[in-house]
Amino acid sequence: MLLSNYLPLLLMALLASGTWWLVKNTPLLGEPGEQAAPRHEPDYRMANFEIQRIGADGRLNVQISGAELRHYPDTDTVEIDGARVRAVAPDGSLAIAEARRAVSNGDGSDLQLIGGVHLRRLPPGSGDNAPAQLDVRGEFLQALSNSEVLRSHLPVTIRQGGSTLNAQNFEYRHLTGQVTFTGKAQGQITSRPTR
Repeated sequence: MLLSNYLPLLLMALLASGTWWLVKNTPLLGEPGEQAAPRHEPDYRMANFEIQRIGADGRLNVQISGAELRHYPDTDTVEIDGARVRAVAPDGSLAIAEARRAVSNGDGSDLQLIGGVHLRRLPPGSGDNAPAQLDVRGEFLQALSNSEVLRSHLPVTIRQGGSTLNAQNFEYRHLTGQVTFTGKAQGQITSRPTR
């Protein structure tokens, strides 16, 4: 009989402790939970694509195409397989670069071409198949568009006209026209005939 008198009180205590436990262990809405560490996985892909950047004057500035593009949100980088970049300068000259792979930061200001790199600079008004004024080949080339720097820390072969230069590395600063080589370099320079 004593148990029957205290049974409602015991049930209420059990219910109260169960409710307290439930409130204590239920996450609140709007509170940030533990976020998983970002993984290096693409959030989108494009296959056999072509991207064009048009200037304010309506003229084509840059065209990028490739076999596959992947964007990685953890590093805000883009990777392109079978990359082809076609850039038109304000004077109308054309630069065409091809590589097995390209990696770029989110805003495109740092583009790295990797594997079988071939860069050609063509004269203004010429087509894609015109003879190149400048031809650069190597396994790596980095283009920094904000500072207009082109460089490679790996060996390159540079041809201009009949001249050829093989260098361990190079850096070209377009704003000053300065080219820097370090390490071993070997070249053959041909002069133009005078008139």
